[in-house]
Amino acid sequence: MSANASPPSSGYLTTHVLDTARGCPAEGIPISLYRVSGNSHKKIAQTVTNKDGRTDTPILDAAHFKTGTYELIFFTGDYLRATGQTSEDLLFLDQIPIRFGLADGTAHYHVPLLLSPFGYSTYRGS
Repeated sequence: MSANASPPSSGYLTTHVLDTARGCPAEGIPISLYRVSGNSHKKIAQTVTNKDGRTDTPILDAAHFKTGTYELIFFTGDYLRATGQTSEDLLFLDQIPIRFGLADGTAHYHVPLLLSPFGYSTYRGS
């Protein structure tokens, strides 16, 4: 978003991935977004991180934003192999699901992933 652009009047969701083991953005990680209702998951978006470890657009834009429960799944296995952080067939962290709630219909939610081969963390960013 440019410095002169105003934020959307409705909520939206962004994400990014930082490789904390290597100290850099994680490029090329596929991400899927699901809307969760009880035991039902409906895929509503998918994207891939760019050279800055971010997505080129919000993974859930203002036009499609609804309050509710969501799950991001980060497909990290190929990235960890490609960067030489593991050579194992069975990875400790191949796919990382993060389930969270979006309660404020006008807010910007940012859910980043801080990744290493044997651990990860997340938080509500800005």
